[in-house]
Amino acid sequence: MRALSIVFVAAFMALFTPVVAAADDLPDVQTCLNDYVETYEWLLEVHADTPLEDVEGGLWHVEDVKYCGTLGIVRCDRTGDTVPCQHALAARIDGIARDVRETLLPPEAVAGEPDGWAKRLYDASHALAFGSSAGDDCAGATPRMEAWCAAHEAGNRLRDAVMAWQVARYLGAVPSAVEAGWAEKNPAKPPKPRPER
Repeated sequence: MRALSIVFVAAFMALFTPVVAAADDLPDVQTCLNDYVETYEWLLEVHADTPLEDVEGGLWHVEDVKYCGTLGIVRCDRTGDTVPCQHALAARIDGIARDVRETLLPPEAVAGEPDGWAKRLYDASHALAFGSSAGDDCAGATPRMEAWCAAHEAGNRLRDAVMAWQVARYLGAVPSAVEAGWAEKNPAKPPKPRPER
């Protein structure tokens, strides 16, 4: 009877314990960002003749950029070497954000209706992308929490830089991310095979 109980518990655990994917099962930050900017370029093309206020759902979804950073954090959690991985991730994300900021023109050099919504948004998002920090947001945390915080805050800085780039791209003031060199075209994904019947 005891053996039967052990088998039952083992079967129950196997059925209801979530399977944790390996780090490599998730896209890295660059791959995720490449997909994001490709989608944005597609939106610009599809809505080229649509007034900005009439684009259903809007053009800018920078929360997805933050999602790319979060995927990177989760990948690090799954490596078993979380702290060094997250510090390296923060440096990588900050490097991409720096590359994005280098493509941005000063607001006065960007054409657009001075009182137009997109131009005002560019001025504000440019200021945010180049803003200065009031201090170390991660100070005083444990080493593990500090590593997470560093990667998280780097993701915020990338989000701000990409937001400014998106508006500048809409205004025709910057090249595509691929042309600028901070993103690349991901290889085409093969279609998923159909399940056997």
